[in-house]
Amino acid sequence: MTETSRRSFLLSASGLAVLPAAGPNKRVVFVAGIKTHGFGQHAHNTGCQFLARWMRDAVPGVETAVHPNGWPPDPAFFDGASAVVVYMDGGDAHPILPHLETVDRLMRRGAGLAVLHYALVVPKGQPGSRFLEWIGGYYETWWSVNPFWTARFEKLPQHPITRGVRPFAIRDEWYYHMRFVDGLRGITPILTAKPPESTREGKFGPHSGNEFVRARKGRPEHTAWAYERPGGGRGFGFTGAHYHWSFLDDDYRTLLLNALAWIAGIEVPAAGFRSKTPDWADLLANQEGRPPEGFNLEEARKAIHP
Repeated sequence: MTETSRRSFLLSASGLAVLPAAGPNKRVVFVAGIKTHGFGQHAHNTGCQFLARWMRDAVPGVETAVHPNGWPPDPAFFDGASAVVVYMDGGDAHPILPHLETVDRLMRRGAGLAVLHYALVVPKGQPGSRFLEWIGGYYETWWSVNPFWTARFEKLPQHPITRGVRPFAIRDEWYYHMRFVDGLRGITPILTAKPPESTREGKFGPHSGNEFVRARKGRPEHTAWAYERPGGGRGFGFTGAHYHWSFLDDDYRTLLLNALAWIAGIEVPAAGFRSKTPDWADLLANQEGRPPEGFNLEEARKAIHP
């Protein structure tokens, strides 16, 4: 590994003897995008650092690495990765687009892939087809929608990712009506909720109010899913994580940690991988930029847990 790649990420490992060992060579790498949204929104760098830290604290023997502010210039960053986590802005300027072949080689070796929030948005065509191969779904413009709403996840499936996770409700920008592989083959829906009908009736556009979504009136929608590739390897798609404050929810956090462990091939214990609830000082200390005038922590909390 070059000196450049050594400087570009943070490495650490720790474990809890009471939990099953992760096994040898389990390395989870995070690629965080640049800051583009308002305070506490799309906090890619901070979110990845938190998830990496919580994994080190909760999952024995795991190694994590975080590359901030865009795609790693040195492909050696991915050496030995059991799983890759991508949390960044997407669309036509998605940082992954010039690196599809690099990621495909990782996937063909059996590495897991988790894609969070806006990073799920890629153009239809080759990028979309690759996402279907890697994680079983993606956000397709003029098909999927991205409203803000309180999703109430009242029933969870039996899956390693849901171990130790109780039903919960959070207001976030939960995308839905994703483009999935035909027949949901290989997919296990993890988070499913019925969105308010108002989220289907927005102005017709690339991210809202399309005829396909309108036709599904009254139906539940999948907002997170697990995928097992036919040729081996695992994927995870998670449409939430617009708000950084969502990490305050213990079940939300446990589900994410379970998912990242699962895609890396790590056995998830019956109680799930638990982490200490962050306090406001912790969340605020790692934010990029200053709080806007009039920012109120309690109001931010209420915004996600109305």
